[in-house]
Amino acid sequence: MNAVHLSRVDLNLFVVFDAIFSEGSITRAGRRLNLSQPAISHTLSRLRGLAGDPLFVRSGHAMAPTPRARQMIASVRDALHGFETALAATDSFDAGAVSKRFVIGLQGVAEPMVAPVLMRAIARSAPRVDISLVRPDRREIERELAAGTLDLVLDVLLPLPEEVRRLRLGTERLMVMVRRDHPKVRRALTLAAYLALEHIQVSQRRRGLSAEDFELSRQDLRRRIRLRCQNYYGACRVVSATDLALTMPERHARIINHHFGNRLLPFPLDVAAFDTYAYWHANSDSDPANRWLRAQLFKAFAKDAGKKR
Repeated sequence: MNAVHLSRVDLNLFVVFDAIFSEGSITRAGRRLNLSQPAISHTLSRLRGLAGDPLFVRSGHAMAPTPRARQMIASVRDALHGFETALAATDSFDAGAVSKRFVIGLQGVAEPMVAPVLMRAIARSAPRVDISLVRPDRREIERELAAGTLDLVLDVLLPLPEEVRRLRLGTERLMVMVRRDHPKVRRALTLAAYLALEHIQVSQRRRGLSAEDFELSRQDLRRRIRLRCQNYYGACRVVSATDLALTMPERHARIINHHFGNRLLPFPLDVAAFDTYAYWHANSDSDPANRWLRAQLFKAFAKDAGKKR
């Protein structure tokens, strides 16, 4: 793009650009902005001329961003966020009256723990606030928090720069789940008995160590993985129907196990607990809406932890 004086640029072009990028569709972008499809198409045509690039190309039923559009999006969102912050005339966020959608990044295993406590906390006080829970790419967390495509991220301790703020929400320990009448598991589960069992490993990846396998490998120990699958609910069903054992985070195990009544036993290895952290970007530190969201999440986690003591 050649140098263009801002006085000659309609900033609404970039609002439309952001909407098309987010929605992947001219029609959905129009609905989001309450604009007609011809108006969105006309604005996109102007922006293409300004950028000297198609920006979006049709791919099936979607509008896919070009490399130039992907290069632009973080800067555009930073600028739009800056304008919104500069124009905000209040230091508070009226959750009871404002319509807003927050996007929180977290791994799938955390969703059953986070969604109930958060929605219970805001259901009555913020009737027009919507929440999207999405799986983030850990390599893109810093960029997405800075760009505002993610408002918060919940994850284990990650090596992120100082610009990404963090706060520990809680601690998790590992539990072992076996079926109620398992023939090889008695009152307690020793390390030797654990290693003698056949196991289920849950992972979204095709290969690699899980947290428990990493801890075992540090002591030069290995277990027999008989089944590798993608989610804990399916794994719990397998546990209830077989002699396979499943190792998983305690809170998630107690939530899912209401459906199955399997036995839960402590992981028979002295390992450090797993901490859960909330992450947000420094440019959202004083944003009233983001501050409100963080406060709701922190209170919800603290209250939930208190119930489990």
